[in-house]
Amino acid sequence: MKIDWLVKFLLLLIAVSLGVIVLRPYLTPPIVVAQSGEGHPFYIEPGTSMLRAPDGSRQVLGKVVIDLRNGNVWGFPTMTQDPYPAAGAQTTPQTSHPFLLGKFALADTDK
Repeated sequence: MKIDWLVKFLLLLIAVSLGVIVLRPYLTPPIVVAQSGEGHPFYIEPGTSMLRAPDGSRQVLGKVVIDLRNGNVWGFPTMTQDPYPAAGAQTTPQTSHPFLLGKFALADTDK
């Protein structure tokens, strides 16, 4: 008789625990973030521009990218009007390495 009561109590405890597990997402749903803070917060200027290095060593067509974390303005050479790196008749994908164009003092906007 005592074992029967113990079995019923354990089954009830298991059922209640499973109910809590099932109902938890409905009672307190997890927070969903469409745009998380992961990754790099960059602003990419539309189109291509003539990129001029501050020291005058380079002048090429490319994309302007602003790092919103620190205000650095980077130039990614594309060599053409295309919005991606292209090098004529080469069949391998090209990689564009940035060079620093300048810096926006984003911290000064808080003053």
